[in-house]
Amino acid sequence: MKMTSAVLAALAATLVVGTLQAQVEERPLPRLVQKDGRYALFVDDAPYLILGTEDLSMGQWTTSPDVWPNIEHLNANTVEVSIYWEQFEPQPGQYDYTMVDRLLTEARQHHVRLVLLWFGMYYNGHPHYIPDWMKLDPVRYPHVLNRNGQPVDSLSPLAAATLDVDMSAFSTLMRHLKETDPQRTVIMVQVENETGTWETVRDFSPAAQKLFEGPVPPEILKAMHVKTASASPNWQEAFGSNADEYFNAWAVASYVGKVAAAGKAIYPLPMDANCALRDPLRPGPPGIEAAASGRYESGGPTDNVIPIWKAAAPAIDILGPDVYRGDPFSYVKDLELYHRDDNPLYVAETGGASNARFFFTALNLQTLGFSPFGAADVPQAEAEPWAMNYRLIGPMQREIARLNFEGKLKAVAEPPHFSFQGGDEGNLTQTLPFESWNAVVSYGVSRGGAASWNPTPVGRALVAQLGANEFLVTGYFCRVDFFPAGTEQQRKTQYIEHGTELVPSALIDGKWQHREYVHVEEGTYENGTFKFLRILDGSDLNSGIDFGEKPMVLRVTLTTY
Repeated sequence: MKMTSAVLAALAATLVVGTLQAQVEERPLPRLVQKDGRYALFVDDAPYLILGTEDLSMGQWTTSPDVWPNIEHLNANTVEVSIYWEQFEPQPGQYDYTMVDRLLTEARQHHVRLVLLWFGMYYNGHPHYIPDWMKLDPVRYPHVLNRNGQPVDSLSPLAAATLDVDMSAFSTLMRHLKETDPQRTVIMVQVENETGTWETVRDFSPAAQKLFEGPVPPEILKAMHVKTASASPNWQEAFGSNADEYFNAWAVASYVGKVAAAGKAIYPLPMDANCALRDPLRPGPPGIEAAASGRYESGGPTDNVIPIWKAAAPAIDILGPDVYRGDPFSYVKDLELYHRDDNPLYVAETGGASNARFFFTALNLQTLGFSPFGAADVPQAEAEPWAMNYRLIGPMQREIARLNFEGKLKAVAEPPHFSFQGGDEGNLTQTLPFESWNAVVSYGVSRGGAASWNPTPVGRALVAQLGANEFLVTGYFCRVDFFPAGTEQQRKTQYIEHGTELVPSALIDGKWQHREYVHVEEGTYENGTFKFLRILDGSDLNSGIDFGEKPMVLRVTLTTY
């Protein structure tokens, strides 16, 4: 057979690519590790903390929008980027790897990792990114039907044809990553996006109704701790008024779990599913048509159906909340709900500059990472609250991830102020207990003892134990001091040459023990090693250690007298 010049050129290009890939050393496969009730994402065989940002636009264009300067300003080490099914498989069985390959190349050039988001059948409950050939064939790829038998803007998770093509496309993506990414640029893959339905609580098609009236799978009954008179209850018998929502959660989770399992069988990267949340303090009705207050998407891994998702989709390693709360109490509650023994916390999406401080709350819950939505798409000044976090933690993210995995790290974020009585700095404090010491964090304080409350609560602090009496300490807009851990604690007055000093003290074995700083040094981490910059002493430490808006990382050694 006579080969054309185009065919010869294509073969040559393939040989070049294959040769280059053969020259690249294959790195260890990223994996999720659990130990002593804690989780870590291991990348290059060591704990890794995702300092992320989500940028949907990077996967939409043939040439990437110029967001890399903003990503660099943000100090992000990971970018979440969407892969759109309609672009990836424009014709049945014909795949376009252009976007994936460009993203891999650019990420490597800018020394960041990727979390790819598979926008398959689901995008915020809708099928908006499925290929055109699916949209034009609603008989083969049917929509969900509401109670009145009318189709809504979601595809049925019970349609075998839809599942088959989604599994095939996702498996092809994972195979391509396995073949082209020995560097492990992609460290995790999100399967679908904010799954569920908005306009109806579940699918009421004849096929769905038959399953709804049939027995609940035993693993779901076990996961939800259901005991009934019937050995094989149907959904209504097992779950009463929650039956419709729980059925939809099972249907959606089963669909996503099968897609994930098909891809993981080819290339077993860690996989997550993100979730549009319900309000944990004021949950409204699921999947209703009216825009009622508190409504939420039915079928996704909301906090009330996490056990169903864990049972129906075991190939999904992480259920990650998308947290956009304006209410700080709901925001923190969401973080707590997704930090479970069977689920590591990963904040897949978040927003609101005022919420930047809750990155530290998430660290206290051993988060695998944090990913503000669109932080690289806004002016750098708007992204500054997020950038401050990453600028502080980024140089030591491996150390922070390791200390957190070892259970040696605690962190807090400033709560809302409300009203305070008096001007005492002790009005708003949080205590971080360690074995022999308690780290006490105060907010809105200034040197000299006068209170100067922040107009908005932006304080945050992190303390990690390096040794029996040695700590890594950092934060913003707060004061950190240490008390000996005893049966009773107070700031005991000590008279010194220029007046009085309140020394943190504790009653231990019937005797008062007083805190003393042996050594406090500021430094920075370079390649995992702490590099000394300066010593803090004297008046810098009279009332504790003050942190302002400047990044400052300290190693603190303590003793008592």
